[in-house]
Amino acid sequence: MRPQHRGEKFMIQRRYLLGGMACLMAAPSARAETFPDRPVRMIVPFPPGGSADPIGRVLASVMDKSLGQNVIVENRSGAGGVIGTDAVAKAQPDGYTIGLVGVGSMTVVQHLLPDVPYKAERDLAPVSLAVAVPQLLVASKKLGISNVQELIAKAKAQPGRFTFASSGNGNSPHLAMASFGLHTQIQLVHVPYRGVAPAITDLLAGRVDLMFADLPALVGPVRDKAITGLALGSTERSPALPDVPTLDEAGVRGVDVENWYGIVAPAGTPRDRIARLHRSVAAALEQPDARRRLVDLGVRIVGSSPEEFADHLQRESVKWAGLIRDANITLE
Repeated sequence: MRPQHRGEKFMIQRRYLLGGMACLMAAPSARAETFPDRPVRMIVPFPPGGSADPIGRVLASVMDKSLGQNVIVENRSGAGGVIGTDAVAKAQPDGYTIGLVGVGSMTVVQHLLPDVPYKAERDLAPVSLAVAVPQLLVASKKLGISNVQELIAKAKAQPGRFTFASSGNGNSPHLAMASFGLHTQIQLVHVPYRGVAPAITDLLAGRVDLMFADLPALVGPVRDKAITGLALGSTERSPALPDVPTLDEAGVRGVDVENWYGIVAPAGTPRDRIARLHRSVAAALEQPDARRRLVDLGVRIVGSSPEEFADHLQRESVKWAGLIRDANITLE
């Protein structure tokens, strides 16, 4: 073969080789761009009608637009969120299962139960903190009070006489009232329920006197004047109930009982898919209609990077562990 032909053959082979290498290098990127290519499941570890459910549904309804696939909400309640959160932890780490989680199943439960079937920091990958949710202190109309100071005076005059409901022993509303009791030096009788809905039902009927719960679950009854909104356990008032003061404004300082919800995936989910899911949550939190719907529920839009959410979880774990210790709360 003449030298010129050999050179031409070499150049052709070189072009094929470089083209093949380019295809190989592009392959992971191409695979990443196809995610998701089927619906994504969002496990909400609370029942329909609870305070977390509408938050999850608002996020899912907007995330599907940025992901290009349906985000299907699956309620899997029980054990204060543990059952659903465990289902997320044990799902395939492929990005097609995510969970809406809150303070209870991600931080509190680790300090109350010796046999939680997952470890949040080991088995779940933070995607994004989504919203902060003030907990609202409310009273039955039958109690005949209109503000926090009247409650404190009445409870101190009759220690152990008045009851408070919660959506379960050891959950965040229970801990919120425990913190309130420590700071005000009042004694109340705890009546735990299996979920927030039956607790609110008995509060409306006057069978229990008080409760803390996430604001979204109580906005309607307070607006309808069926129960009395006393104070918010947050640093600022909520646009959803602008006339209800914070606990600080009501004269009770140091009670930090704001709840929150965020999105997690199973540990081991590829980082590019975590990033894709994070971008979808961030886009949902910026979408005007979603923001309006969330604010109307009474939540504060937060958002975060996965790393910021991980740091937040560590701080929350320390905070709630201290309260559990100081209030001597157990599940026995």
